[in-house]
Amino acid sequence: MKNNKSTRRGFLKKSVFAGAAVTAAGLSVAQFAHAQGNSVIKIGLIGCGGRGTGAVREALQTGKDVNIVAVGDYFKSQAEKAAEGFQKKFPDQYKITKDQIFDGFDNYKGVIASDADVILIACAAKFHPLYSKLALEAGKHVFTEKPNAIDASGIHVLEEAVAIAKRKNLSFLAGLQSRFCPQNQALVEQIHNGVIGDVKMIQSTFLRVPYGVRGIPEGMSELDVQVRNQYKFRWLAGDDFTQSLVHNVDRMTWVLGGKIPTSAFGMGGRASMLERKFGDTFDHHATTFIYPNEECRLFAFCRTATGCYNSYDDLIVGTKGVAYWNDSRIVGEKNWQFNGRKLGGHAEEQAALFKALREGKRLESDAFVVNSSLMAILGQVASYTGKLITWKELYDSNFVFKPTPEECVAGMEPPVKPDANGLYPVPIPGQTKWW
Repeated sequence: MKNNKSTRRGFLKKSVFAGAAVTAAGLSVAQFAHAQGNSVIKIGLIGCGGRGTGAVREALQTGKDVNIVAVGDYFKSQAEKAAEGFQKKFPDQYKITKDQIFDGFDNYKGVIASDADVILIACAAKFHPLYSKLALEAGKHVFTEKPNAIDASGIHVLEEAVAIAKRKNLSFLAGLQSRFCPQNQALVEQIHNGVIGDVKMIQSTFLRVPYGVRGIPEGMSELDVQVRNQYKFRWLAGDDFTQSLVHNVDRMTWVLGGKIPTSAFGMGGRASMLERKFGDTFDHHATTFIYPNEECRLFAFCRTATGCYNSYDDLIVGTKGVAYWNDSRIVGEKNWQFNGRKLGGHAEEQAALFKALREGKRLESDAFVVNSSLMAILGQVASYTGKLITWKELYDSNFVFKPTPEECVAGMEPPVKPDANGLYPVPIPGQTKWW
């Protein structure tokens, strides 16, 4: 067994896949001159749910030189509640005035136009690519929660955002926090060093009870009901594959050194979560990803149902051993176990981002954010269609969840509505057409 601290230190220095890449970026020294103690980093939040407010708290905890200056959410009450919470917990770092609390579909415009240096985006995933692009165009650094896109159209906008970030030397970080956990970095180092040999098979699972189910208040409009329950509507958040298994497929792309599959096939549907509050998403997916020359297959499963077996893990089988992701251990020709402190990654990714900003460096997810997002979409579409879908076929398609982000306006009719029984239509594998 190697010393975990020394091996992780070396791994962080040599691997672009450890967390996100940090590069010298020619950022404004005056803007981030914290050494002289005469500057602050101002942040704005788009999307005031649990993950958004959590990211802000973690950002503010990185130092007293970070202030929150603007918040926005579709629901005014949600934005005001978030602002009130920040004021109570971080009174010295709270710099939000009443005119910097925004709501409605256009709330992002106000937050991006504020004097924030960094925009944190954690609203409905449909809007992540566009808002990231617009914030970067405005010269802001950006952190965007996963998933970073939910359809092929969003992937192409995401690529534009990455290009803008590179051109403007702006930090653009994806919320794939597993890359910031020391136990994960150490395990991936062992795999990259050949301890389990050539990776031949991976099993990834994200099996849990339903999440984000917020109910249907009496008298609320159908549009507001769907936005309030965004995780249960495909046009707003994709499905559980893009919401949950994106973590697994991103981690396994990291394990495989950035390799991407050529195609995928799968199955899925609705089995038990059939009430209106569960919207129009599947409650189970199972997808097989095929890699070039059949050198490896990844079997990925996600499920949201009650009373079932739960698992959030990855099993990586190589020619010389097996790696267990959550246990941070390897069993095989050479056994290995991580003995350091395990971390969750959320606080660590914010600490890394704001450390980079203070040092005038660029923290970015360029190497994986597009491919990891597209891989999750591929898995989802493969289960929706019941067909073998190639990577290129999906990338070149015009697949988009209508309406487009630009078409979303106050008072619009939602794209799906419940039938007489209160149920929404869902994809039918083998029958529903996607492009």
